[in-house]
Amino acid sequence: MNGSFKQQTENVKNKVKSMGPIKFILLIILAAGTVCSFVFHDYIFPADSIFNKGISDSGFINGLLAFVPKLIQAVRIVTVILIITAVALFVINKTLCKNQRQITVARLVNNMISVVVAVIIVIAVLAVWGIDTTALITGAGVITLIVGLGMQSLIADVVAGLFIVFENEFNVGDIVTIDGFRGTVVSIGIRTTKLEALGNIKIVNNSDIRGVLNQTVKPSTAKALIDIEYGASLEKVERVINDKLPDVKIDGVLGAISYDGVAALGASGVTLQFTAECYEGDIFSVQREMNKRLKTMFDENGIGIPFNQLVVHFADKSAAQST
Repeated sequence: MNGSFKQQTENVKNKVKSMGPIKFILLIILAAGTVCSFVFHDYIFPADSIFNKGISDSGFINGLLAFVPKLIQAVRIVTVILIITAVALFVINKTLCKNQRQITVARLVNNMISVVVAVIIVIAVLAVWGIDTTALITGAGVITLIVGLGMQSLIADVVAGLFIVFENEFNVGDIVTIDGFRGTVVSIGIRTTKLEALGNIKIVNNSDIRGVLNQTVKPSTAKALIDIEYGASLEKVERVINDKLPDVKIDGVLGAISYDGVAALGASGVTLQFTAECYEGDIFSVQREMNKRLKTMFDENGIGIPFNQLVVHFADKSAAQST
């Protein structure tokens, strides 16, 4: 479980902090170009430059030249926003990602920052190009209201996702059961939650999540049910268990394996119950190993385990003929 948590932490750190060598180099180039454009602005764009006066009678060419300063200014704004975003993500990486709850919050904030930054870049670039963003924002607000009325499920997903994170119902890395699907939470997004199990990914809308079974809040209990023959002496079997069970050590078990007594009287044997505390991520491997080690322990001490048998009775032919 600890190894899985460390792996989750490293994955989030890589996604939040690392932008890849190509993106990093591109951002450095943009930053250097932005600094140079500020420093040498008066040399590149003096009052009598071709970008302001034009070079021909063609309005199209002069328009293209006049557009160059606006384009450079737009690149400046985008670069500054991206640098601020990178710094914000770096701060998130340093302050969060120390436990599962912080990992979950980091991923959610990362998703929200991506959306907000994209909107800010679009509005800022349009403003530089001379488009009236006030009217655009007002119109977008009206459109958002209209669309919101028709997308209530999307809004419900977003609100539900926020409540999931801030009420700490479950976090990234937790093993939960939702709608009968048991899996590890790999992400909690603005709209959906993703669970992974055996290489399969289940995507659930946040507003559709009901009655979550969080199986990692406390240690889980691995259970092994072993049958013994009715002919075996229960007193002898329990004496063997008391003597040998403390020597059975299994990786992943927290503490010791416990013998709980007779669980049931089956059709062909007496069912004994053994339990052990472990992390939910280890429960299946612990159960398998318990079955193996307990079977070996019984075999070594002459305790038989019953199995289904077919008994065939042959009728006496002479007796059948006399009747």
